[in-house]
Amino acid sequence: MAVFNGEHIRFSFSQLGSAFGKSVTPTPLDNGRILTYDATLAEKLGLTDADIKSDTFRALLSAEQPLAGRTPFAMKYTGHQFGQYNPALGDGRGVLLGEWRDNSGTLWDWHLKGAGKTPYSRHGDGRAVLRSTLREYLASTAMRGLGIPTTHALAMATSDTPVMRERMETAATLLRVTESHVRFGHFEYLFFSQQHDALRTLADYVIARHFPELAKAEQPYAALLQEIVERTAGMIAQWQAVGFNHGVMNTDNMSILGQTFDYGPYAFLDDFNPSNICNHTDHTGRYAFNQQPAIGLWNLSALGYAFTPLLDSAVINDILGGYEHHLQVAYSKAMRDKLGLSDAQQGDSHLFNALFSLLESEGVDYTLFFRRLSEIENDALLTAPSLSQFSDMIADTDSLSEWLSDYHQRIHHLDSLERLNRMRATNPGFILRNSLAQQAIDAAEQGNMQPTHDLITVLAAPFDAHPALAHLAQRPAEEDKDLTLSCSS
Repeated sequence: MAVFNGEHIRFSFSQLGSAFGKSVTPTPLDNGRILTYDATLAEKLGLTDADIKSDTFRALLSAEQPLAGRTPFAMKYTGHQFGQYNPALGDGRGVLLGEWRDNSGTLWDWHLKGAGKTPYSRHGDGRAVLRSTLREYLASTAMRGLGIPTTHALAMATSDTPVMRERMETAATLLRVTESHVRFGHFEYLFFSQQHDALRTLADYVIARHFPELAKAEQPYAALLQEIVERTAGMIAQWQAVGFNHGVMNTDNMSILGQTFDYGPYAFLDDFNPSNICNHTDHTGRYAFNQQPAIGLWNLSALGYAFTPLLDSAVINDILGGYEHHLQVAYSKAMRDKLGLSDAQQGDSHLFNALFSLLESEGVDYTLFFRRLSEIENDALLTAPSLSQFSDMIADTDSLSEWLSDYHQRIHHLDSLERLNRMRATNPGFILRNSLAQQAIDAAEQGNMQPTHDLITVLAAPFDAHPALAHLAQRPAEEDKDLTLSCSS
């Protein structure tokens, strides 16, 4: 169709030069076919239902034909994996198809995951499987519904192509769209390979395309690093507030836009466990839930080091020194919203910490606790019926009563309806629990997409009630909690 060959399409990143990657001819799927797509996102991009259901789009998604007839591009980057620098990274199972301009003029990278081998595949086959592809599709939907910065999944295809992982699985592709696929690792690669002119070219490109207002700053590269620091701090603050554990925060998985990137062994907390580890290869707990804020700074420091050809070290250190402040401000605001607090007061940190201690000691379901608290009016907080709301979660009723009393004292002057509305708009009733994701995957592998569609319905609007799908908000069985996954997930 003409829409996939016209004025909507650009190829600016692949034109930066050979230092940035290599052109790649994808490997088509066998009998590739669209499994599902995001109609809301398609509309935002200016695509019609007919566009998405066309054979042209199916062929694009199945790696049978490129965008606008242009050869896709595998991006070269490196990064620190579990704290160790790995120079052999790059797009090993994905290719950049090009950039799509929506009707508002915004450019979106179109990146096809699972399109076969690239020069950076190392010993891999370059394929993605249905299991991991569907997990990323669901995670992108969940994070967007929660209002957390994220890459987006436009569509996914399935096929008849067999792929061997721990077992024989089915190859799939995912069309990921986001304003930028530039990672911390892009800067690290050019720095460590001493391609400093190309490093400057990359920084200029990022500023021109994503932050043109920074070009007028006294020190544009300092302003760029500052922007990345603030965006990363804000993203991680939102992760912590909602109970999201990324699982593999390597620097090659960090977006310069502060968006949640590369969904693998992620998890949303079931019971509140600050030291939760969702990646079974993370033997030291480097990427445990409570380590994410510190790892964010570690990764930004690695990025800052890569900026040393562009900026004085003292400037870099000063910018990095503001990370914790930005994180704390964003996190405190998010937690106040979760508790319906319209202003900040000195004792708020104590109130938060006392609650966290209670949730941890009692193994309380993090999401359900806040959602139930969002249904109790101010004057009812200290009544027996309110205590009974948590009877299936918290056995230590004395500690619960003490915390509720402190909380009531903090909010008694607030308008009850305003408080509850603020909380209901912040505390989701539905999250993407790993148990739910696995149920959807199991069904999809048998050809049943209804569980996936049901999950997408609630994840796209997680603050709404969805009475017909209320079972998707229930606490999982003990054996289904805290599943750990591999990076291939």
